[in-house]
Amino acid sequence: MKHVLDELTYAPSHEWVRELGDGVVEVGISDHAQAALGDIVFVEVPEVGSRVTAGAHCAVVESVKAASDVYSPVNGTVVASNGDLAAQPELVNQQPYAAGWLMRVALDAATPGPVLLSAAQYRQATT
Repeated sequence: MKHVLDELTYAPSHEWVRELGDGVVEVGISDHAQAALGDIVFVEVPEVGSRVTAGAHCAVVESVKAASDVYSPVNGTVVASNGDLAAQPELVNQQPYAAGWLMRVALDAATPGPVLLSAAQYRQATT
């Protein structure tokens, strides 16, 4: 079983969400996802100011195996992108829940996103 953090919520497509406060969340891919992808060699994150829609493509993670789309688990506007991933894409493998985050999003209160999975629900879905 891959590592799942209890304080996060998860999308069925293997993205995680961390509440940062003031309507802003941090988003990345789960340990399960990075392990399935293998060694990550390139990450394309959305630009600051971009709008993201829950369930829609928002980023690309390329590994030695394949390129994979990342889907936004929330609706909102990107307020920060992890620029460190351009030079160090391996951070997604090494620290998927810390330095390997992809974007920070100001949530769109008028358009709530889908209900995300708790850590327990995500663990059950990935076993």
